[in-house]
Amino acid sequence: MKHRIDDVIAVFDGIFAVPYRTCLVSGDDEPLYCPADDEHAMHRIIFAHGFFASALHEVSHWCIAGERRRQLEDYGYWYAPDGRDEARQREFESVEIAPQALESLFSEACDLRFNVSVDNLDGIEVDRHAFAARVDARAARYRETGLPLRAAAFRDALHAFYRRGLSREAAIDIGREGLK
Repeated sequence: MKHRIDDVIAVFDGIFAVPYRTCLVSGDDEPLYCPADDEHAMHRIIFAHGFFASALHEVSHWCIAGERRRQLEDYGYWYAPDGRDEARQREFESVEIAPQALESLFSEACDLRFNVSVDNLDGIEVDRHAFAARVDARAARYRETGLPLRAAAFRDALHAFYRRGLSREAAIDIGREGLK
């Protein structure tokens, strides 16, 4: 099955637009989470350049963020750009393990290859394999203990659409059921 960004947007919005007032938006630049405000009635998860993997990654951050964090731009987190030193890279990786583990499970549900992102091309040399092993271990723990509610609903809907071949509407219904 072809991985069209319109499908993942429709599935996400179909599950979460009403109960969470949140929509998934293809952006032109860097990803950003924007809470609802006077100009926008919906919270917006803006992913980078229309990339499918970026959409899955940004949704994974949203699935982890609690109610308070979802009221803050970019969930209130810092972001150090490319070119991080060793200490900043360790900090980056520590907060990226869980979201990338969820992203890997979303990718698996879509029958899509997942690649970890160390996101530091101009910085220190990074042990990509060690980071990937920590992400894999966290994904295994999620499989064992269960995913957060929103993540499970999204993963199940993606699996229904991409792996089982159900319609968008049927996949959305499965995702909505998972929120109950």
